[in-house]
Amino acid sequence: MSKVSLKIEFGGGLELLFDNQRSYRIDVPSEVPIDNSTDEESLSTKEKKPVDVKYLIHHMRDHMLKERVELFMEKDTVRPGILVLINDTDWELEGEGDYKLKSGDEIVFISTLHGG
Repeated sequence: MSKVSLKIEFGGGLELLFDNQRSYRIDVPSEVPIDNSTDEESLSTKEKKPVDVKYLIHHMRDHMLKERVELFMEKDTVRPGILVLINDTDWELEGEGDYKLKSGDEIVFISTLHGG
């Protein structure tokens, strides 16, 4: 299974939810389940789509977030007050969660509620 290598960064206090680590380098599958489930069985059995930011947010919730999911996610996306940058560009200009991730992409999450 091919992978997409990403750099994830946090700011504005959001890193406190992710083991107080400001930066991560992670690999995610290049094709993921349409329903964004992140367990191993789903990765091998469900209908697939190219990996996008929606899946990344679910992956981060299930595999990286250490506490208080409600401070990071609301419904199926990041909660209001979190600025998301994709390669230094506001994700709203890149299609938000529908942006197809590519190796080398840098995704930054900044909480604007706590000094971001």
